[in-house]
Amino acid sequence: MREYHHVVDGQTVDLPLGKVVCVGRNYAAHVRELNNPVPTEPVLFIKPNTALVSLAQPIMIPIHLGVCHFETEMSLLIGERLIDCTEKQAESAILGVGIGLDLTLRDLQTRLKDSSLPWEKAKAFDGSCPMSAFVSPDKLGDLQCQQIQLHQNQQLRQDGNSADMLTRVIPLLVYISQFFTLLPGDLVLTGTPEGVGPLAVGDELELCLSGVIHCKTEVFAKNKALL
Repeated sequence: MREYHHVVDGQTVDLPLGKVVCVGRNYAAHVRELNNPVPTEPVLFIKPNTALVSLAQPIMIPIHLGVCHFETEMSLLIGERLIDCTEKQAESAILGVGIGLDLTLRDLQTRLKDSSLPWEKAKAFDGSCPMSAFVSPDKLGDLQCQQIQLHQNQQLRQDGNSADMLTRVIPLLVYISQFFTLLPGDLVLTGTPEGVGPLAVGDELELCLSGVIHCKTEVFAKNKALL
């Protein structure tokens, strides 16, 4: 696992590497593409901090565990403690905004879902959350008007806007804080638009958030012998 630090506006910030709270099925078109029911409230799951790696490094996928899909998401770096918070508190707690991947072992996830079992093995494995550096929210403006894009080998695969979220950013943080205390250094992934798909060794990826954050990386196979 490569070393990872939180970086905001080019500066390393003195925050612990926290948990990642992820939101499933937060874009209706993505819900439809996977033939899932549209949720009536946010679907939450957690990745541990061992899932975090930097998008500045190559992505290592565990091909011995089956097909691995990309899911591109706007991410939030939390800078203040949130528990049963108000919308005003939630807004003030967003220290940085970035873009990342919720890597998913899709075949394994399907088997787990079919058996009514938790998703963690498919979603929370080591290295399953490659993440960009962050920018201050004021550099992006309205968080409900952010373009989320991923190119795979120069082909546009995901091109969505945060305006299409089923649960918007601030109400989402309020909702999460009713169940999980969000601590400084935690991340929230806000859901993925449609267009998710499989990764292959040798893929070149480019992620972009509203023309402000750009990341390029490539895909390698994780060496099972080193696990």
